Amino acid sequence: MFNRNRFLRRVAAIASLSLVAGCSLLSDGDPDSQGPIVVGTTSAPSTLDPAGAWDGSWELYRNIFQTLLAYPNGATTPQPDAAESCSFTDSTSRTYRCELRPGLKFADGDPLTAEAVRYSIDRIRAIDAPGGPAGLLGSLDDVRTSGDREIVFHLNQPDATFPFVLATPAMSIVDPDDYPADSLREDTTVHGSGPYKLQSYEEGGKAVLVRNDTYQGFAKRQNDAVTIRYFKDSAGMVKALRDKQIDVTYRGLAADDILALQEHAGADLQLVDGAGTDISYLVFNPEDPWAKQPAVRKAIAQIVDRSAIAHKVYKDTVDPLYSMVPKGLTGHATPFFDDYGEPSVPKAREILSDAGITRPVPLTLWYTTDRYGSETALMFRELKRQLDDSGLFSITLKSRPWKSYVVGYQKGEYPVFGRGWFPDFPDADNFIAPFVGEHNALGTPYPAKEITGRLLPHARAESDRAQTVKDVEAAQRIMVDDARLIPLWQGRQFLAASVDISGGEQALDPSTIMMMWTLHRKTSW
Repeated sequence: MFNRNRFLRRVAAIASLSLVAGCSLLSDGDPDSQGPIVVGTTSAPSTLDPAGAWDGSWELYRNIFQTLLAYPNGATTPQPDAAESCSFTDSTSRTYRCELRPGLKFADGDPLTAEAVRYSIDRIRAIDAPGGPAGLLGSLDDVRTSGDREIVFHLNQPDATFPFVLATPAMSIVDPDDYPADSLREDTTVHGSGPYKLQSYEEGGKAVLVRNDTYQGFAKRQNDAVTIRYFKDSAGMVKALRDKQIDVTYRGLAADDILALQEHAGADLQLVDGAGTDISYLVFNPEDPWAKQPAVRKAIAQIVDRSAIAHKVYKDTVDPLYSMVPKGLTGHATPFFDDYGEPSVPKAREILSDAGITRPVPLTLWYTTDRYGSETALMFRELKRQLDDSGLFSITLKSRPWKSYVVGYQKGEYPVFGRGWFPDFPDADNFIAPFVGEHNALGTPYPAKEITGRLLPHARAESDRAQTVKDVEAAQRIMVDDARLIPLWQGRQFLAASVDISGGEQALDPSTIMMMWTLHRKTSW
């Protein structure tokens, strides 16, 4: 079972390293020394066009595109970036107005105007790419402009979360001259207005970012260039860090590597630990003859041992999760634990027998090989062991690389599949809304009309997010009763870096997206 004391001791040890690393904040950065900062990650973009991605591609977008709003260092609510100002102009949170900074330009010198903003938002909805971010704009009615600097968003319902949506990298502003209105751009060239320009891109290899001299926004760049290298797994990434081929690692560190870095951090390496809101969960396909049956889903929910997964697979670097809304967000509850308690095969057998299911249920569980870290395969083997050992299931495991994996679940090919979720913005709404409705981020329709038609609209009308708890808890209750999604664990954010790198502590925004511009090399102690 999960040993919380062991976990807390490890977190305390890592936190102490963070404090040691924190002394580097007194150092002065020299962005021109020793070449670009090189960052390693196991999360490569799925597309370079913001209209096509609702995934980890946002890491790159944040650094090469601009959005009207974003998160300056230390901010927990969206603040103007490409915009000079933004606000609701009515008391019902249905009209949102922004005024651009004067003289904005794209990196190629083209003017960035209000029309470019309207064009960028409208093409997201027009293209409506599978797996794309159009679902984030469900409350948007239309976008209007006045002159070169004023944009007004008219919403079809009150939505206090709309500024958070505008702050997501999905709403990156693109140049209308370079991005078709009704299809995704397919080449590897990018025209944005962010802190960096994309000088070159090698799919699955690296992205070379250099300073964008036309940028106007809040980012205070501490370096002139960043190269992002994409790795297949944690082991190769950590080896590159130890061999000084990269300066920083982020996203995809395996548990064993985290613990090894914790143990040996000191003279050469530092490990920064931060609270995380990323989650891992199972998705059930309502078209599959077995997965569509509530009894099958609930029996799995009754058997799954999250504590064993957290301890045996992730070495207590993640927490068991009993709700789709993670700890740390307003409205978090533990409904899966409240309903199912500790794992129990007898209770699961009773659930199935009451539904007339008396033979082992054959199911295929799918996972991706290159998206959520090196432990993913181990976690699914542990899930297979738990379910097979119950005698109630006969589990087959299958996997694919991310790009083909996405196509498969969008086509409804998988009976049960694993997904991870890094938040678009730090609000409980973002752990419910993306997963429900006919068109959602999972590609598997989940109508949940009580949630989409009443609870979410009611909560979004509330500008004081603390007043949304009842609606959020009611939505979680429905999701538990349906058991269409089964949460597994909640992660933490670990950033490893060579000791001569500063700025890692400030690099993650509230959505845990890395702002590369905070990184720099120390020039003094």
